[in-house]
Amino acid sequence: MQADIFAPGMVWLVGAGPGDPDLLTRKAERLLREADIVFHDALVGDGVLALAESARLISVGKRSGRHSVGQDEINALLLAAAQGAAKVVRLKGGDPSIFGRSAEEMEHLARHGVTVRICPGVTSASAAAASALASLTLRGHARALTLVTAHARAGEALNLDWERLADPDATLAVYMGRSAAGEVARKLIAAGRAPDTPVLIAVNVSMPGERILRGRLSALGFLVRTIGEDAPTLLLIGEAVAPQHAELPAAAEATRC
Repeated sequence: MQADIFAPGMVWLVGAGPGDPDLLTRKAERLLREADIVFHDALVGDGVLALAESARLISVGKRSGRHSVGQDEINALLLAAAQGAAKVVRLKGGDPSIFGRSAEEMEHLARHGVTVRICPGVTSASAAAASALASLTLRGHARALTLVTAHARAGEALNLDWERLADPDATLAVYMGRSAAGEVARKLIAAGRAPDTPVLIAVNVSMPGERILRGRLSALGFLVRTIGEDAPTLLLIGEAVAPQHAELPAAAEATRC
């Protein structure tokens, strides 16, 4: 990394990956070691945070709708740190550009003349497929991959294009999907997706407590009830994640319904 790539007053939006520090990019690790302040999400693991050896660590995480710090306040904190000539890392789980609200933070900082850069990270869908020895795309079965989030504001319906998402030739990755799993299954089936479509539920992806559950779409709501309410959960739906296309790793827990 060039000596001036992380000048005082800059902000780097860094992907922390799914949790395993070994899945960080080399650039992410260098930025963490050089940072003065790291504002991190709640789901960033201790192993990743330990790499920021000399930085001040500030949690601005959000989990299960319980916001410890609102987005406007996060924007203000980032700006204040940058204007104080700190080397600032905004550490986000997975990849900053996938459901990470990075555009809002970049826009706010750029409006005030702060230089912002992005360091990508491994997203949970890729890590979950790797752990399960599955593929996200598969010739003859899945020609496309669609990423959606099942997170909605309290009291709001999950407003997605269900007909498009029911495409049988695509793999669907549903982030933050635990609480909405039953609704996702019902609406996909109603839109034409086959009830026996394979599903893969990945919990605590890449971490020591990782669990991989397999089943069919019609049983998705039942399967997620075995998962703790605070457990980070990703849903993969489609023929590409069918068990016949991969052998389960010995360390993973498999449940089929």
